[in-house]
Amino acid sequence: MDWAAHLVIAPILLPLLTGAALLLIDERRHVLKAGLNVASTIALMLVAIVLLDFANTPTASNTAATSVYLLGNWPAPFGIVLVLDRLAALMLVLTSMLAVAAIVYSLARWHRSGPHFHTLFQLLLMGVNGAFLTGDLFNLFVFFEVMLASSYGLMLHGSGQARVKAGLHYIVVNLAASSLFLIGVAMIYGVTGTLNMADLALRIGAVPASDRMLLDAGAGILGIAFLVKAGMWPLGFWLPTAYNAAAAPVAAIFAILSKVGVYVLLRLSPLLFGVEAGASSGFGDSWLLVGGMATIAFGAIGVLASQAKGRLAGYYILISSGTMLASIGIANVSATAGALYYMVSSTLAISAFFLLIELIDRVQDPSAGVLAITLDAYGEDIEEEEAEEEIGVAIPATLAILGVSFAACGLLLAGLPPLSGFIGKFAILTALLNPEGLTEGGSLSPATWAFVTLLVLSGLAAMISLTRAGIQAFWAPIEGIVPRVLLMEIAPIAFLLSLCVGLTIFGGPVMRYMDQTAQSLHVPQTYIRDVMTAPRVEATAPAAPKVTP
Repeated sequence: MDWAAHLVIAPILLPLLTGAALLLIDERRHVLKAGLNVASTIALMLVAIVLLDFANTPTASNTAATSVYLLGNWPAPFGIVLVLDRLAALMLVLTSMLAVAAIVYSLARWHRSGPHFHTLFQLLLMGVNGAFLTGDLFNLFVFFEVMLASSYGLMLHGSGQARVKAGLHYIVVNLAASSLFLIGVAMIYGVTGTLNMADLALRIGAVPASDRMLLDAGAGILGIAFLVKAGMWPLGFWLPTAYNAAAAPVAAIFAILSKVGVYVLLRLSPLLFGVEAGASSGFGDSWLLVGGMATIAFGAIGVLASQAKGRLAGYYILISSGTMLASIGIANVSATAGALYYMVSSTLAISAFFLLIELIDRVQDPSAGVLAITLDAYGEDIEEEEAEEEIGVAIPATLAILGVSFAACGLLLAGLPPLSGFIGKFAILTALLNPEGLTEGGSLSPATWAFVTLLVLSGLAAMISLTRAGIQAFWAPIEGIVPRVLLMEIAPIAFLLSLCVGLTIFGGPVMRYMDQTAQSLHVPQTYIRDVMTAPRVEATAPAAPKVTP
């Protein structure tokens, strides 16, 4: 094995070791703990970028490099395997960039608002990265639980009545989803005798007809667990309230959690239920398409009905997840490629918007509480009054910077040109309206037309809601104030938005990467072969002792 193959385990080991070390440091040493957390997160981002470059390097057969790491040196399917391909590398980079922005933003004040923030943050990264890298369903459950356990603590970080209430609902829903996860895994194992994803892909097609119903039931229960995390309607009712109640940096990193559920469905749907799955081929695709479109409609109605900006961001997550789920249900390479591009852009924009919301709320005069009272009357969460010292300094052109950042988020979330949100939606629409490439003829199904209509209407709803929120924040206040903002609060937002600008400028190379990723997902034979034939590391014989005469 070369050094890059050994580097595959670093996104799991690095946050694990950092989180353990931070747990041993006294909570009052805020500066030391913050420094270690930031250094580890930046190192994680650099490792993820190196792994992305490695995964994108073509091999001698002109295919992408798939790195398989055999934990315990046991071959698949008997041992635990970590698998790095283009999709896993993309998700690692996206997660690490969100983490860097969130942890830097938290240094202004949030990391001191509760115990063990830094440890929980690193363990969350460990669970998320492990879910992206694992090659079997049981360890996917393990990493899911690590991710969820740490997210429970982060969800409650900062206390407060609204946060605790929403946090308890969040915990109950996710515990129920974890129970479904275990039931589904047990049923699949009982039928196939394996939980390795690549081995499952080989065995599902040979499952006898007498066991096919049990297999499909297990896959359906497992899918429900993932759809709860992805936020599909009606399973995602908890998400807007929970994310609105979370602290700003916590909500920013939570933007990736719904994409973990989407990632698993995107990974398993073509791998396990592709053309070689026999009678189970295409299992669940129609449900994903219909459920995804229902989620887009629900999210669009939610953004039009919501007044609080935190709830707006939560409903944008549902629109993003619904778009991804419906694209998976289409089972088209071009649609998947466009959806991957859209996922990266929308996740970055939503994370930046969560951070921006707290700064925009400082623009309004706290004594002018008429609007806040109106929002509470319509069911919005009451923000608890906190007796805190004034945060930050009034940097020049603060309002202009916040206004430009808000406008950029609006363009990205509504999918308007010229930023990356438009490119992602345009790529999906192109795949839907012209699925065979530059050809003429053929008719589109009613479901395809419904998906196209919802994509356009969801963008319109986002534009209307963000325009209304911008007017309320920057124009409506009778006595506006210049908020006091730290550079470490503005910089993470600028970082995330600049990444979206980079996606726009380098749209061609990024779309080629997404297209190659989509092709490898829909034709998973290379993934299966690399996992099942990964060689063990042979032990080296000890050198014979020298015999001196």
